[in-house]
Amino acid sequence: MEILADADRQGLGAQTGGRVVTPPHYKFKMNAPDWYEEMHERQRKAHSSRHIRVEHGIAHLKDWRAPPGTTAAAST
Repeated sequence: MEILADADRQGLGAQTGGRVVTPPHYKFKMNAPDWYEEMHERQRKAHSSRHIRVEHGIAHLKDWRAPPGTTAAAST
């Protein structure tokens, strides 16, 4: 199973044998080659487009509300 995570969970990928997938970290601090910039941007966008489904699912669960009249207190 593969788990998509944010960049703040960067170290989990190595600790879990690659099961936690995080966006690629930025290797060069300055003067990165053009090919690396392009590759990094493609990888980042690919991860982001897959991870947005996870974020939307979490947001949907947080916004969930029980329909009126279905709580335990209402049935007593």
